[in-house]
Amino acid sequence: MQLTLVVPELIWPEPEDRESLDALPCDGLTTLIARSRMTRRPPQSHEATLCDIFDLGETPPYAALRVLGEEAGPAAADACWLCADPVHLRLHQERLILADGGSLEIELAEARAIVDELNRHFSDLGTFHVSAPDRWYLQLSGDTRLGRFDVLPRSAVTGRTVDRQLPETPELRWLRRLLNEAQMVLHRHPANERRDAEGRSTINSLWLWGAGILPACRAQDFAGVWADDPLAGGLGRACGLPVHRLPDAAATLLARAAPNRHHLLVLDALQATVHYQDGEAYRRQLLDLEVRWFAPLQKALASGSIRRLRLEASTAYAALAWESGRREQWRWWRRPRPLAATAQALARGER
Repeated sequence: MQLTLVVPELIWPEPEDRESLDALPCDGLTTLIARSRMTRRPPQSHEATLCDIFDLGETPPYAALRVLGEEAGPAAADACWLCADPVHLRLHQERLILADGGSLEIELAEARAIVDELNRHFSDLGTFHVSAPDRWYLQLSGDTRLGRFDVLPRSAVTGRTVDRQLPETPELRWLRRLLNEAQMVLHRHPANERRDAEGRSTINSLWLWGAGILPACRAQDFAGVWADDPLAGGLGRACGLPVHRLPDAAATLLARAAPNRHHLLVLDALQATVHYQDGEAYRRQLLDLEVRWFAPLQKALASGSIRRLRLEASTAYAALAWESGRREQWRWWRRPRPLAATAQALARGER
């Protein structure tokens, strides 16, 4: 078996944060890293990393691909889609900080009520859809000659400063107008009035990104995609691959996956902890991944149950990749080093 393992935000982004990085007992991960060949590219989003794996170029239509990966989402292969994800923008020291829907504890009934109002207000533009409380879409009708526009994926801005929501270009004047009107609809919606009265953050804007039509995807070497991430699932389905829910642990994957084939596995549990700078949650999630995934996969690689393993990680330092086979994992003289030391070396630009 070959395995490509995608773990966004694997390395905590503050190398001098000893409280978050020190004394992390993750021997499986650190051994795997120490005995692999590392490559680094300029930093990029998790979404871009996934689409690179599928050779989709520089401006993939993330929304159409993510829609395809939704378990209960809308279906229209030839439509032009935008991700219209609910967010909260908070002014902090004259800067806008974005909180994504995953942190807002949006109820499904709230999401549907707000989207119903958006559809009444923008009936001539297209149709808004709710696939999950924190994942909304806009399916454009009529003239769909939208083109691409330079808006970062949601994961690249969550928990961070937002300079602008949409580029200041004449071609996107209509889209900026849509966003301004949508913000007014959100501001006066009863669901937001209730949230405000209860002391909860309101849904005061949308993050519009990933526009485009579902592309023709090239055939891929993978025998299957194992992920709960709808974008990963959509990429697999676009390429005609079997898509499976994320197993509970490496043992389940190794028992169920075809042994002589190449599989893609996405573990995204660390993303939210890094986006919201929750060091304690990062440590907890990393140690859980170590027990259920990293240590068993490193042992399977060293024993030959896995022939080759490639670990891909989008991080604040760089887009990182470590690749190894059985022989490399027995190079005992390559001593593992703590994750804190790895983070500090990455911050210095070292391999």
